[in-house]
Amino acid sequence: MQKSNLQKKDDHQNMRSATEAAARAKSQPEGLSKESARTSEVTQAILATVLHVLDEAKAEEIVQIDLAGKSSIGDYMVIASGRSDRHVGAIADQLVRKLKETGIGRIRAEGTETCDWVLVDVGDIIVHIFRPEVREFYKLEKMWSGDRPADETAH
Repeated sequence: MQKSNLQKKDDHQNMRSATEAAARAKSQPEGLSKESARTSEVTQAILATVLHVLDEAKAEEIVQIDLAGKSSIGDYMVIASGRSDRHVGAIADQLVRKLKETGIGRIRAEGTETCDWVLVDVGDIIVHIFRPEVREFYKLEKMWSGDRPADETAH
């Protein structure tokens, strides 16, 4: 499917926004309230880039989960599928490469040996790329999409 010039322009703008946000975060002096606002802005820009790259790599069933109030491991979790182990590996490689090109250097990938399930840690964003059978087995969406259970009270 061919993209229109408007879609290509939007794609380019998303990549540029992530690069600019990362550069601003590095260059500005640290302040408590500015830091949290800047972190949120950078995280949103990186998330947009992650989603864009996954789409460009033809990842399937892309799901974004907001982890706020659920866990301190990150702000967002993104789950996607590849059609085969080769496709999963190619998606992960492309994601890591594109993120590094935008200036994001703190990226780790685990599971690239077998490519059944590759986890890409982008700091506040955790990306899981699965083969469909493995994704169905672990059901991370079900585990992380629900609301956090209320704390039990002692009786």
